[in-house]
Amino acid sequence: MATSGDNEYSEKTAAVPGVSTPTGHSQTYSAEEAGAVRKPTGWKYKQLRIGNFKFPWYASPPIQLLIVSLVCFMCPGMFNALNGMGGGGQVDKSAGDKSNVALYSTFAVVGFFAGTFTNKLGIRTALSFGGIGYSVYIGSFLSFSHEHNYGFSIFAGALLGVCAGILWCAQGAIMMSYPPEASKGRYISWFWMIFNLGAVIGSLIPLGENIHVRTNSTVSDGTYIGFLVLTIIGALLAWTLVDAKDVVRDDGSRIIVMKHPSWKSEILGLWETFGTDPYIVFLFPMFFASNWFYTYHFNDVNGAYFNTRTRALNNTLYYIMQIVGAFVFGYALDQPQFRRTTRAKGAWVSLFIIMMVIWGGGYDFQKGYTRAQVSDKEHPFVTKDWTDSGYIGPMFLYMFYGFSDAAWQTCVYWFMGALTNNSRKLANFAGFYKGIQSAGAAITWRLDDLGVPYMNMFASNWGLLAGSLLVALPVILLKVEDTVSLEKDLQFTDETLEDVVPTAQLKGSVHLDENA
Repeated sequence: MATSGDNEYSEKTAAVPGVSTPTGHSQTYSAEEAGAVRKPTGWKYKQLRIGNFKFPWYASPPIQLLIVSLVCFMCPGMFNALNGMGGGGQVDKSAGDKSNVALYSTFAVVGFFAGTFTNKLGIRTALSFGGIGYSVYIGSFLSFSHEHNYGFSIFAGALLGVCAGILWCAQGAIMMSYPPEASKGRYISWFWMIFNLGAVIGSLIPLGENIHVRTNSTVSDGTYIGFLVLTIIGALLAWTLVDAKDVVRDDGSRIIVMKHPSWKSEILGLWETFGTDPYIVFLFPMFFASNWFYTYHFNDVNGAYFNTRTRALNNTLYYIMQIVGAFVFGYALDQPQFRRTTRAKGAWVSLFIIMMVIWGGGYDFQKGYTRAQVSDKEHPFVTKDWTDSGYIGPMFLYMFYGFSDAAWQTCVYWFMGALTNNSRKLANFAGFYKGIQSAGAAITWRLDDLGVPYMNMFASNWGLLAGSLLVALPVILLKVEDTVSLEKDLQFTDETLEDVVPTAQLKGSVHLDENA
């Protein structure tokens, strides 16, 4: 297999899994039939062995996914931990609302076109640039605690929108295009679990700092400084990734990318995606709904109803349930005893039931308090503590809000990954996803800042989630296939079979063509 920049190869004998060839055939080769799987020499492809266990080589999909997960653990993970406290950890929720409106407004624009930037600049540059924005954002809230500078907070939010749009596009392309088709659910779950572990650990910081604070107050400077240090480390960690063209899977196959991307090719490629995959617009409502509920969860439930230390505890439990939800759905989506088309339908039904049950319980909870009560200065609303009677029910509701979030995000990523294996196209899909979900988030943060009643905020969430599932149903039923042929994946790139398919499989497809 000839690949640009690799002139020497090492060989190993391995079973090569079946792939869809240009003729539509699928063939599995034994080690003897397949011969040697070839991969380049060099430190990136050496494997560490401990006993009988061999670790993946550095330039393998699992290691690259681990690095990306750790970057998001330290950058978006800390962002989630901070925002989960409600109002960015401030008593004055207005600063957080205004900053997040600016954030998601720029995120919506940049995110939609981020596939172009990611495909041209490369994964490492995109992720590192994205990480910087999180450091500035957290620093702005540390500054706000002392200076009450709304301008800096709004600027930091707008800057983070630009940075995060590119970071999440790069992350999505890796998570959806690096794994083999049969492992995409597990890869998505691994990422989501590690990423949310960052939010869990991040949530433990304010919990420890504020464990004796029974009032509603701003989190301490130590909390912000801890988050700031971790986001800087995350931005630097992105530079330890390898280029997508150097990643080699276990079977010797490579990632489908553009060998010679240019600004022109990637700008045109963005619009070509709508020509080759126009049905993607039916997933746009699911994209739009996927960040809409965070404002309600963080500000209107956790930030409004509970005191500081209980908010920190709830935040920790929320993200623990995100890990559980990602594990359950990620592994369920890869169950080999069911066809992929069957799994897609099952995921849709499961999501619909979960949204009806959890948000149905949320409706009963929301009837217990209003924004007018929480905002009443003459008769201050008494926020709830974890020692109060009646805490357990709202706690479990908030935990399952976290579970449902992970289920939603995992399924949306899996649906996109089931439509193609092309890294270039998936970068555009990820850009559409993050851009559109950020447009929704910008709107809902603004609605919260305007003081829309809590029940109206709740109703908008439940309606969007249920309605978007109905709009997406035709894609699930008609466009998700059991496998995507390699010929179809290569149509959106300048690569050939020789660039991405292991030599043994390529020879096998030729034999199949001759016998067809």
